[in-house]
Amino acid sequence: MRILVADDDAVVREVVRRYLERDGLTVVETADGPATAAVLARNDIDLAVLDVMMPPPDGIELCRAVRAGRHPDMPIILLTALGEEEDRVLGLRSGADDYLVKPFSPRELALRVASVLRRAHRPPPAAEQVLHSGAIEVRPGAQSVLVDGRRVELTAREFDLLAFLLAHPQRVFGRAELLERVWGWTFGDQSTVTVHIKRLRAKLGAAHRIETIWGRGYAWGRPGEDIDAD
Repeated sequence: MRILVADDDAVVREVVRRYLERDGLTVVETADGPATAAVLARNDIDLAVLDVMMPPPDGIELCRAVRAGRHPDMPIILLTALGEEEDRVLGLRSGADDYLVKPFSPRELALRVASVLRRAHRPPPAAEQVLHSGAIEVRPGAQSVLVDGRRVELTAREFDLLAFLLAHPQRVFGRAELLERVWGWTFGDQSTVTVHIKRLRAKLGAAHRIETIWGRGYAWGRPGEDIDAD
């Protein structure tokens, strides 16, 4: 598989390239926005790792261009030196599948690349399964979410989290448990769960039933309550 690593720091590119090549991946390197856009236009990349702060068009702009283009499902991981929650939300809102805050462990990035690739190439279920909760309908096979019959666009990470919570209503999961059970991570920044929960609540609006159980984690519906009651 071909992985694009776009960063204006040659040291970052070199270290990341070595780790990804150890996993048997082919790495294409670029150092600025125009060169990166040219590689993405060829549509022969299986996953892109984009630096948010490289010379424009930056990683956010390029991510948005990919999502609006002919191959919107290309997996994208953003690298950012900005660690505030608003900056992470901006990256996810642009359509990124994942993000890492600099400085980061190159091995962690390699593990996240492997995780995103597994998810992107996961075979569809043999039979369509439909999950319902109030006005929400989730079709895992079609990767679609409807709220009151209206399609809601979610990132891959948001979709996986929503489908997992709906499949386990009123069960409380801590952030570390969600990282492992939803995305297969036994590592990484647990605040990524908080960011995805916040994005899901915003996108689902009043239809969401994501409860914060203080000191324990999150649940779809507070345990003991009728989550589908009006």
